[in-house]
Amino acid sequence: TMPKEPAVLRQNILDTTAAILACGIDPKKCFLFRQSLVPEHAELAWILGCITNVPRLLRLPQWKMKRASQNNEGTVGLLTYPVLQAADILLYKSTHVPVGEDQILHLELAQDIAQHFNKKYGEFFPVPKAILSEL
Repeated sequence: TMPKEPAVLRQNILDTTAAILACGIDPKKCFLFRQSLVPEHAELAWILGCITNVPRLLRLPQWKMKRASQNNEGTVGLLTYPVLQAADILLYKSTHVPVGEDQILHLELAQDIAQHFNKKYGEFFPVPKAILSEL
């Protein structure tokens, strides 16, 4: 949600890919792709954003904290980021999502969006469940 220098962004993508491969992810056994090259993420985020209630987004603690850190001038991208996260989850009809405690509210938003969509348009998205890791 913050502007990045293109060269830095490209290097971050390469560094992240290298870290994923170094962790033992085998590209012969899974799909490894750059999400920003899949337009359906943004397209579904737009559709879901059209059925998501703004006051619900304004209540998310992450919005409040990040907005405060940006001199109370939070951007639309920051406000709607949880809808993009929901699209990232729902696009693949995920049934279970590994999350940290700090992301539970965002997953609950994805669950609510899925339920609302299904109620309005018929059963389409599974309602994803959280997989919480214990440290």
